[in-house]
Amino acid sequence: MLQLRPSCECCDKALPPESTEARICSFECTFCVSCAESVLHGKCPNCGGELVVRPRRPVSKLAAHPASTERIYNPAGCAKAA
Repeated sequence: MLQLRPSCECCDKALPPESTEARICSFECTFCVSCAESVLHGKCPNCGGELVVRPRRPVSKLAAHPASTERIYNPAGCAKAA
Protein backbone atom coordinates (compact mmCIF):
# COMPACT_ATOMS: atom_id res chain seq x y z
CA MET A 1 0.00 0.00 0.00
CA LEU A 2 1.32 3.46 -0.88
CA GLN A 3 2.60 5.52 2.03
CA LEU A 4 1.14 8.80 0.72
CA ARG A 5 3.99 10.84 2.19
CA PRO A 6 2.91 14.25 3.47
CA SER A 7 5.39 16.60 1.78
CA CYS A 8 7.72 17.35 -1.10
CA GLU A 9 11.27 16.10 -0.53
CA CYS A 10 12.69 19.18 -2.30
CA CYS A 11 10.78 22.15 -0.89
CA ASP A 12 8.80 20.58 2.00
CA LYS A 13 5.47 21.76 0.55
CA ALA A 14 2.53 20.01 2.21
CA LEU A 15 0.97 17.29 0.04
CA PRO A 16 -2.10 15.95 1.83
CA PRO A 17 -3.58 12.62 0.68
CA GLU A 18 -6.15 14.36 -1.52
CA SER A 19 -3.56 16.52 -3.32
CA THR A 20 -3.51 16.46 -7.10
CA GLU A 21 -0.05 18.08 -7.03
CA ALA A 22 1.90 15.09 -5.68
CA ARG A 23 4.30 13.17 -7.91
CA ILE A 24 6.00 9.88 -6.97
CA CYS A 25 8.50 7.37 -8.34
CA SER A 26 8.23 3.59 -8.00
CA PHE A 27 9.97 3.82 -4.60
CA GLU A 28 7.38 6.37 -3.41
CA CYS A 29 9.81 9.29 -3.26
CA THR A 30 7.41 12.23 -3.22
CA PHE A 31 7.63 15.67 -4.82
CA CYS A 32 5.28 18.53 -5.62
CA VAL A 33 4.39 19.10 -9.26
CA SER A 34 6.44 22.31 -9.38
CA CYS A 35 9.66 20.65 -8.23
CA ALA A 36 8.99 17.50 -10.27
CA GLU A 37 8.61 19.46 -13.48
CA SER A 38 10.77 22.58 -13.03
CA VAL A 39 13.69 21.27 -10.99
CA LEU A 40 13.74 17.52 -11.57
CA HIS A 41 12.37 17.41 -15.13
CA GLY A 42 10.27 14.30 -14.36
CA LYS A 43 13.16 12.22 -13.00
CA CYS A 44 13.60 11.15 -9.36
CA PRO A 45 16.92 12.44 -7.96
CA ASN A 46 17.16 9.43 -5.63
CA CYS A 47 16.66 6.48 -7.99
CA GLY A 48 16.50 7.99 -11.47
CA GLY A 49 12.96 6.71 -11.95
CA GLU A 50 10.06 8.43 -13.65
CA LEU A 51 7.88 10.77 -11.58
CA VAL A 52 4.16 10.22 -12.10
CA VAL A 53 0.92 11.52 -10.57
CA ARG A 54 0.37 10.00 -7.13
CA PRO A 55 -3.00 8.27 -6.89
CA ARG A 56 -5.41 9.62 -4.28
CA ARG A 57 -6.82 7.31 -1.65
CA PRO A 58 -10.60 7.56 -1.23
CA VAL A 59 -11.50 9.54 1.89
CA SER A 60 -13.60 6.62 3.09
CA LYS A 61 -10.46 4.44 3.23
CA LEU A 62 -8.16 6.91 5.02
CA ALA A 63 -9.44 6.07 8.51
CA ALA A 64 -8.53 2.40 8.15
CA HIS A 65 -5.47 3.05 5.96
CA PRO A 66 -4.05 6.46 6.97
CA ALA A 67 -1.44 8.39 5.03
CA SER A 68 2.11 8.49 6.32
CA THR A 69 3.12 11.28 8.70
CA GLU A 70 6.85 10.81 8.05
CA ARG A 71 8.27 13.91 6.38
CA ILE A 72 11.34 13.36 4.21
CA TYR A 73 13.11 16.61 3.41
CA ASN A 74 16.24 16.36 1.30
CA PRO A 75 16.85 19.62 -0.59
CA ALA A 76 20.50 18.66 -1.23
CA GLY A 77 19.37 15.77 -3.43
CA CYS A 78 17.22 18.11 -5.47
CA ALA A 79 19.97 20.71 -5.76
CA LYS A 80 22.25 18.07 -7.33
CA ALA A 81 19.57 17.27 -9.91
CA ALA A 82 19.05 20.93 -10.87
